[in-house]
Amino acid sequence: MGGLPCASKCGNKAVLKRPKTGAALCKPCFFWSFETEIHFAIVDNGLFERGDRVAVGASGGKDSTVLAYIMKTLNDRYHYGLELILLSIDEGISGYRDDSLETVKRNSQQYDLPLKILSYEELYGWSMDRIVAQIGLKNNCTFCGVFRRQALDRGAALLGVNKIVTGHNADDIAETVLMNILRGDVARLQRCTAITTKDRDANSTDLPRSKPFKFTYEKEIVMYAYFKGLDYFSTECKYSPNAYRGHARTLIKELEKIRPSSILDIINSGEDLKFTNLVEEKLPTKSKCTKCGFMSSLSVCKACLLLEGLNKGIPQLGNAQKMKVYWHVP
Repeated sequence: MGGLPCASKCGNKAVLKRPKTGAALCKPCFFWSFETEIHFAIVDNGLFERGDRVAVGASGGKDSTVLAYIMKTLNDRYHYGLELILLSIDEGISGYRDDSLETVKRNSQQYDLPLKILSYEELYGWSMDRIVAQIGLKNNCTFCGVFRRQALDRGAALLGVNKIVTGHNADDIAETVLMNILRGDVARLQRCTAITTKDRDANSTDLPRSKPFKFTYEKEIVMYAYFKGLDYFSTECKYSPNAYRGHARTLIKELEKIRPSSILDIINSGEDLKFTNLVEEKLPTKSKCTKCGFMSSLSVCKACLLLEGLNKGIPQLGNAQKMKVYWHVP
């Protein structure tokens, strides 16, 4: 940083410039500001209550590794009173997930947190390697995303937790906002910016999912992991290069070069969208899947539809039942 003093006036020399604020900080001040912002996001939004059993979605990547470390650190520092458990999903991607799970196992020991690993193979009878061998690389991310989301719910049910946290950061949420706008998916657009996703029905058994990194930039997560020397896995999934999300990510990176606040601006835009009562009435409501019993906006959930298609040798079956588009309302 050319010998610049730390912006917090602690007397140390700055070693980095925060992408989020542009402030030049030393390592201790960056760590403190990074951790404190996440603490405020947790407290201000009431994400947890004392005694909660919380499953931390752990993949071994930078986001989930920093999340596990931060949750452990803040839980100890501020006495949240949470019981934290790492929950990993093994999609069955050779040369990728098997290696990243070794990182998760080390994290479990490093942070002294229990770990539960569930595989697609044991839950659905299919691994992603086998799915891709049958369907090819087109739409494979759809299968993986649908199965992984339900797998987290299944794992949480097995562990008896009452909340789930994931490492989705501000960049991820901004990407999702753009994707839902481009798809005209009002149902998802309305809820994708929420820091906690929970069905509005008070009697719902759908577990709350929280995103403590909602306001945290991906670049800062990488910087935090690097300067802390955290142990994480950085290889990209071999099946994801053509994922639709990648196009939204590229667009946001270009916007960020011009306007660093673009990420939070997009999130704020998603939060501020208002819909008429007519649109609200047409949005799907959640209920239990008649086959597996897990939450779904369809009578038969997307996971069961996809699985049925795979088992019958007609994987397009799961994609045949399209979600209604509620963007244009007559």
